[in-house]
Parts: sequence; structure tokens; C-alpha cells
Amino acid sequence: MDYKSPAEIRDRKIRFAVVGCGRISGRHFDALQAHSERCELVAVCDDDKDVAQLHGTRFGVDHYDSLQSLLAGSQADAVALCTPSGLHPGQTVQIARAGRHVITEKPMATRLTDGKKMVSECDDAGVRLFVVKQNRMNSTLQLLKRAIKKRRFGRIFMVNVNVFWSRPQEYYDQARWRGTWEFDGGAFMNQASHYVDLLGWLVGPIESVHAYTATLDRAIEVEDTGVANIRWRSGALGSVNVTMLTYPRNLEGSITILGDKGTVQIGGVAVNEIKHWEFSDEDEDDKLTLDASYQAQSVYGVGHPLYYDNVINTLRGEAPPLTDGREGLRSLETLIAIYLSSRDGRRVSLPLEY
Repeated sequence: MDYKSPAEIRDRKIRFAVVGCGRISGRHFDALQAHSERCELVAVCDDDKDVAQLHGTRFGVDHYDSLQSLLAGSQADAVALCTPSGLHPGQTVQIARAGRHVITEKPMATRLTDGKKMVSECDDAGVRLFVVKQNRMNSTLQLLKRAIKKRRFGRIFMVNVNVFWSRPQEYYDQARWRGTWEFDGGAFMNQASHYVDLLGWLVGPIESVHAYTATLDRAIEVEDTGVANIRWRSGALGSVNVTMLTYPRNLEGSITILGDKGTVQIGGVAVNEIKHWEFSDEDEDDKLTLDASYQAQSVYGVGHPLYYDNVINTLRGEAPPLTDGREGLRSLETLIAIYLSSRDGRRVSLPLEY
């Protein structure tokens, strides 16, 4: 199988369509507007005809109530999927076979086999597959990533991630797909997906996981609470603690890294505040920590415009993709390992058998 290199788009604005006009879609609309000199929104789609028409009128673009009709009637170069996670694989296949690039929200899929099919279909079609990991763009985490690349921690001993958020029963009752295994996934797969992504992106390859999950209070199929112990190939140990039962509101989204030459804790409600930053050596980045923290208006953070900047630059042939489909598979594989461990009551080694 020969991989087809996607054609660059430099002579005009890149045309985007957004499928699924729910709560996360606003981040995509705002990001596209932020880069209006290089891209444009040309179509929206939602299976609720009234919602589709409302957004089409709002943005002055064509609206559709099915992906099939959008692909047939729209000239979009790339399609952003803001739909339930379980729909991403089938929709990605449709879009790729129509010759369009794909931007998918997290998680890219709820099954590893589906994620792998998404990558192979886009490869076969010669189109790009982007998986949104906007938290990587946070100024706080960019500083942390640089500190790790500079080996300022020395040997990393321990890593702890906490996601203590609140999702009341009313949240899950808003749509039938929420809280289901097939379309949504639980607290790890959905709400904590970006935090699980940080485990590999920041610290490196994971050797194994051992997890427990539980549905303690919400009337849903999936877990509302879970814990996972992690061992990295470097020998570092760590844990991830997740719950959607925090009273009475979102409390914390944090990561703490402890090494023999450095200690950092980034917290706030969505890893938006540097709580502790201390190393045995000095570096010019230390001065930047004073301005890196910011107020988080929501748990989504502020990274979508920066993420789209890379998408646009990639489609113009000016930059490599920061998180393509294969990069998305890394965190999906960790998530699946967590669920396998909890289901079977055993330690699960990575990589998983393919």
C-alpha cells in the first residue's frame, strides 16, 4: 500500500465544515474565526434540522442535516467532527473516502480497532487525520514540556494526575448517547481523555497499567470514578485519579511531576495554573512562569485556536501535524489498557497485542 501525500493548499483560504453543533462546537467556530485570514467556515451539519439551520443562519453558511448531504453539497477541504465519540470512526471513513481531511474531537474512537481503521482509511485516501489535543497547547504545559525536554527534572520518580470534576445526572440525561459504552465512554475515556494523553506526551512510553473503575452514583453504563496506577518504561511510577462526583462543582485538573532535580505542580480546574515550580538549576523559562497561568473559563481551556493554527499550517504544507491519527492512537491505547485492567482485575502491559 502506497501512502499518498496530501496536496498542499496555499493559493486560497482553506475551507472547513463542522459536523455536530453541540457544546464543544463553539470552540471550533471561535478557532476558525480567529484564523479567518487563512481559513473559512463554509458549512455546518447537525442531525437536528433546527439546530443545523440555526447555526447556518448564524454564520451565513450552508447547513445540512446529514454528513452524506454535506459531503455531496459542500466544497469543504476539511471536516471537523464534534459528534459523539462512537460516531467518529464511521464518519471519518465517509469523509476520507470523499477526499476530505478530518479533524476529530477526543477521543478519536471508543475502540482501538476503530481508531486503527480511521488511520488506515485516511492513509489510503491520501488525506490528513487530526485528533484534537488542545491541552497540549496550554502555556503552562508548554513550559512543562520544555523543562522535560531540557532534562531539568533529572530522573523522574513519580507523576500524579487528578481530575476532580462534577457531572450531575442532568448532564448525562441531556442526550441518550451520554454515559454509554458505544458512543461516549466513561470518566476516563471522555472527561479525562486529555489528561491520560499527558502521561505519554510528557513522561514517555508507558510499560503497564493497573486500574479500578466504578459507577458509584450516576445512572449510566460507564464509570463515573476511577483510579489507575502507571509504570513507565523509564521506571517512573504514577497514578491517575478521576471522578465526576466532586461536590458541588469542578475542583481540579492537575499534574504533579517529582524528579531528583525538580518538582512541578500544575493545577487549577484545567491545568491552567502553575502551583509549584522548582529546579536545582536556573533557566530563562523560569521567568515565564509568572505569566503562564491564566483563568480558565471552562475545562476546555484555551488551546483550540492554537491547535487550528497547526492544522492550517499543516494543510498549507508549512508544518508537520502535532497530533495526527497515529499520535491519537497512543492515548487511545492507554485508555483501552485502563479499561481492560479494570475489567479483568490484572496488570496490563503496553503496547497491546495487535
